[in-house]
Amino acid sequence: MSDTTQYIVSARKYRPATFASVVGQKNLTATLKNSISSGRLAQAYLFCGPRGVGKTSCARIFARTINCLHPTADGEACGECDSCLAISKGNSFNLIELDAASNNSVDDIRNLIEQVNVPPQQGKYKVFIIDEVHMLSSQAFNAFLKTLEEPPKYAIFILATTEKHKVIPTILSRCQIYDFKRITVDDMVEHLKYVANDRGVEADPRALGIIARKADGAMRDALSIFDQVAASSGGVITYESAIDNLNVLDYDFYFRLVDAFATGDVPGALLIYKEIRDKGFDSLFFINGLANHVRDLMVAADARTIPLLEVDSDTAASFKAQTAKLPLQWYYAAMKILNDADYAYRTSSNKQLLVEVALIRLCQLLKPATPPFDQAEELPSLRNPLETPRREVNDTPPQPANQPQVTEDPQPQYSPAPKHEVPATPIPKIAESPKIPEPPKVTPPEPRHEHKTLPKGRPRAFRLSDQPEETPVYTLEKRETPFSEQDFERAWEAFMTNHSDMHILLSTMRVARREKKSDTCYSLMVEHPAQLQAFESSMQKLVTFLRDYLKNDHLTLETHIDEKSEILKPLPPQEFLKKIITENPALGEFLQSIDAEMA
Repeated sequence: MSDTTQYIVSARKYRPATFASVVGQKNLTATLKNSISSGRLAQAYLFCGPRGVGKTSCARIFARTINCLHPTADGEACGECDSCLAISKGNSFNLIELDAASNNSVDDIRNLIEQVNVPPQQGKYKVFIIDEVHMLSSQAFNAFLKTLEEPPKYAIFILATTEKHKVIPTILSRCQIYDFKRITVDDMVEHLKYVANDRGVEADPRALGIIARKADGAMRDALSIFDQVAASSGGVITYESAIDNLNVLDYDFYFRLVDAFATGDVPGALLIYKEIRDKGFDSLFFINGLANHVRDLMVAADARTIPLLEVDSDTAASFKAQTAKLPLQWYYAAMKILNDADYAYRTSSNKQLLVEVALIRLCQLLKPATPPFDQAEELPSLRNPLETPRREVNDTPPQPANQPQVTEDPQPQYSPAPKHEVPATPIPKIAESPKIPEPPKVTPPEPRHEHKTLPKGRPRAFRLSDQPEETPVYTLEKRETPFSEQDFERAWEAFMTNHSDMHILLSTMRVARREKKSDTCYSLMVEHPAQLQAFESSMQKLVTFLRDYLKNDHLTLETHIDEKSEILKPLPPQEFLKKIITENPALGEFLQSIDAEMA
């Protein structure tokens, strides 16, 4: 029973007492030690940063060091003098702490100001630590301004906060600001190893890495989690016990899923997802975990970004081994799919189906479905086995070329006109003009599969890819086929042939002057802003067609108004007559001889 009462949690027992024992803040502690050794102490400090990174601990160490009677050679407090012992026990009159979260009124600040007027009885300085200073009311801040700006020489204020943006600017301008950073996973693991050895606990380094990642940069949280896992595992912390106690999904599931994505194994991916759900993990938690795993794989693909992996060395080696199985572009597409699934998860009525569809899309990034199952319009015949297979196909395309269209199509719509009225009006010709051209249209290069190309904007099923259908899904690379100026002109004419209904754009294309600026960039020169607007309104459609025709996704078009072209403007009659007289002096002499006046 005595051992139980004397037990102290690790977060308190291993709280740093010197600058050297502070974890993960070497640059900051070195700056504080230099300021103490040189005697350049500020009147107020602001320590800001995430929770559990050592803000209050450093404030106490700072207060103890500046009041130490016998400091060490390396600038640390001795820990044995009366001042150090009093601060360690918490009964020093030179160190006053105020929790602003519960003492945030004007009266609390006034009481603090009254204590400022009392000089220290032992030591040189009187240190006031105000924790969570952003919780002070605006009246309390204003009451504190004067004292903070002009305190007594022996008074030093150390303000600590996790939300610096909530501190008013007038307070920030009176303080030296120190930003504490998140503690890295490696630093946490090293400190946890020290704690485990001191506690007599056997700990697997991989388990300590899991604890460090779960703490999310807070050393205090890491020590609390360490105590929890150590107590539940009986003093032997294994990787499995850490995962079970912390409700963490094992990396093995994510590695198996990525292997299934690389081989296009849809059933395997769905079975792994079922196994994860059977373990009780939430689907949204799984989606976010898988997205983080894909991100880590992308980071591991480049040696320069490997330091961004916050994992232990063994797990980092596993990431390096798996990242070579997939192209780098795959990770970009996979992260987009997972991000879309995370965005749609909260509004989805069937969340399990949403996640399964996302997994299927990930499996099909490298191995897309084959025709006709990659097109939504091919599926209605499968839904109704009794429907005639060729019914929809025969209704959609136009009549064959050897069968005249005028004899069948116009008759149900228009009554036969008398012979004497045929040349009187061109209306039937205008209505039928889009159907008259019989020669085949010049189309872009042949598609990947020999099946009917569907119109743009229609839904696609099973392809589950946002890329153009002409682009191979498994490469995820841009087309770079070189082309000549003659090829560009043929593509230009092909667009005009295939889009004869875009009259305004076609008239602009006919008069536009085309100049080649580089291998993949052309400049279109027009004479009027209206022509420029015609190009800009249809630029996306034009560029898409030209890129598909030339098989080059780097093609760009630039539109400009040709400043060299002279636009004739009508002149007023008087100016027009002056211009003529200037060009014809004889006419001017004649007008003077007859005393003509220009009105």
